[in-house]
Amino acid sequence: MSAPPVHDYCRSFLFERLDIRGAFVQLNEAWRQMLAGRGYPPPVVRLLGELTAVTVLIAANLKQPGRMTFQLSGTGPVSLLLLDCDQQLRLKGMARCTDPVAPAPVPDLLGHGRLALTLDVAGMRQPYQSLVPLDGDSIAAIFEHYLARSEQQPALLALAASEQAASGLFLQKLPGADARDPDGWNRLSLLARTLQPDELLRLPTIQLLTRLFPEEDIRVYDPRPVRYHCPRDWDKVRHMLRSLGRSECEAILHEQGQIHIHDEVCNQDYVLDAGEVAALFAPGDG
Repeated sequence: MSAPPVHDYCRSFLFERLDIRGAFVQLNEAWRQMLAGRGYPPPVVRLLGELTAVTVLIAANLKQPGRMTFQLSGTGPVSLLLLDCDQQLRLKGMARCTDPVAPAPVPDLLGHGRLALTLDVAGMRQPYQSLVPLDGDSIAAIFEHYLARSEQQPALLALAASEQAASGLFLQKLPGADARDPDGWNRLSLLARTLQPDELLRLPTIQLLTRLFPEEDIRVYDPRPVRYHCPRDWDKVRHMLRSLGRSECEAILHEQGQIHIHDEVCNQDYVLDAGEVAALFAPGDG
């Protein structure tokens, strides 16, 4: 029997005669799981979906166990976009915004702010962090500028998102590309920019690439599955409350009757009553 199709995946490819690499991500169920219960308005759905797609595309290059987190924060009505993805392409994320958020250009939605990358890879003494201004009129342009600065090679991104799906196409010029074909990068860039959002969201990898680049020889690699991963973490909650201290926890109980903690990233709630809090501080516990 053949394996069932992978509906959430990232797939790398290479233009062998051009020394230009690329990747394509298509998210369906994983994206809908991330959105479930959030109630984000359409402009926020689009921004978060595009950030989700580009984060997976970049995280797919991680060669060692680890994770990367992108955070876009600004002064606009969408004050925070956060996406976390590990080397196994397990992702989680959230947005923070005012209510309502009206459709507007991306710079107006985000306002003045910055893009922060945190990279935590096995073997590092401490996570690597990078901060750059939000430079661009779209999520794609912001990350094209970021990649050009950080990797010293031109990159092109096409991103799209709806409430049902999020997708992205990534192209990057490798150092030897001009020697192979001086016009190759310009040619592919012009073709890629003809891509429409509905094509990104609808077409599978092979069909998309053959439609866009019918004259090119492309080696396409096996798809890697992507999934939403935000398990409940009671140990983290208990550790946080112990760090807060017994007297502070009892003060919250006295005022509210229970301790309620909302995990904004995973959209999960933790509720503890007096007995559960007392058990946290019982002799010998933990």
